[in-house]
Amino acid sequence: MNSLPVNEAFLQQVELLQTLVKNNVAGLFGGNHKSKSYGSSCEFADYRDYMAGDEIKKIDWNAYARFDKLYLKLYLDERQLHTRIYIDASRSVGYGDGNKDGQAIKIAAALAYLSVCEMDKVSIYVIKEKQVTEVISGMLGKERYLTEIGKLNDIVFEGDSYISDAILPSKVGYGDGMSIIISDFLTDNNFEYGIDHLISKKRDVFCIQVLSPEELNPKARGKMHFFDSENVSKTYRKNINREIIEAYRQALEYATGRIRGYCMSRGAEYVLVSSEKSLQEIFFLDFADTGVVK
Repeated sequence: MNSLPVNEAFLQQVELLQTLVKNNVAGLFGGNHKSKSYGSSCEFADYRDYMAGDEIKKIDWNAYARFDKLYLKLYLDERQLHTRIYIDASRSVGYGDGNKDGQAIKIAAALAYLSVCEMDKVSIYVIKEKQVTEVISGMLGKERYLTEIGKLNDIVFEGDSYISDAILPSKVGYGDGMSIIISDFLTDNNFEYGIDHLISKKRDVFCIQVLSPEELNPKARGKMHFFDSENVSKTYRKNINREIIEAYRQALEYATGRIRGYCMSRGAEYVLVSSEKSLQEIFFLDFADTGVVK
C-alpha cells in the first residue's frame, strides 16, 4: 500500500458518504430498519448466541439446560443483523502499483461504517491460504468503529487464498445479515463452494471484485518477463503484441464472467470496481448501476 488507507481524511470521506447515501441503503443492510428489526414487541421471534455484554435477563435458561449453551431470546422488532466482511489478503490483491489492497480495505471500512450506522453488528476477517482470521469482532456503534477500524491498516497481503476452504469451516452466522467478500477473484482456486455455503446459511451474499487499471486495460508492450504474484517460481517470457493482449482480454473476460455469472445464478450481488476509483464513484456509479444502492 502506498499509504495507510484508513486515516483521518478517509474517515471524513466515509462520514460524508454515509450522509449522502443514508436514505438509500435499506436494501443493503438491515439492523435498525422496520422491515427487519426485532425487539419492542412481546412476541417471540428467534434465538441468538449470547455475547459478552448482553443482558443476562434475556438468557433462556431452559435452552441452556437442554443444550449447555447460552442463548438470548429475541422478540419482534429486536433481532439485530450481523454484517460479516471478508477481505482476500493474498499477494495477488497486494501486487503491483494498482493499490488494490488499499481499495479493498477502504471499501470494507466504508461498508462497515454504513452498517454500524444502521445499527448492525459488524465483523471483519481476512482470508489467507485456507484460513479465516478475525480482525474485528462484533463491532457495534460509531464509537467502537472509530476505535477499531484502524486495525485494517495492519493487514499484510501475502501468499495465496482459498476462499471456499477458508470459509466453509468458519462460523458464518445463520440468516442474520450480509456476508461481503472483497477479492480480485483472479484465481483458479474454488470460491463457488464458499458462496454456496453462505447462501445455504440464509446469508445475503455480496461479492466485490477489485481490479487495477493495468489489469482492466493493460498497457504492456514488447519483450516482457512476468512473475506469478502468488508463486514467483512461475514465470512467463513473451513478446507482448496485439494477439497476446487480445488473449489476455479474453482471459480477463472469463475471470470476471466466472464470478459474475456464479453470483447471478445463486441470487448473490456482484460488483466489479477499479482500484483507482473514489468511494463516491463506487457507491453512486458502480453500486447504483447494479441496484445494490438504490
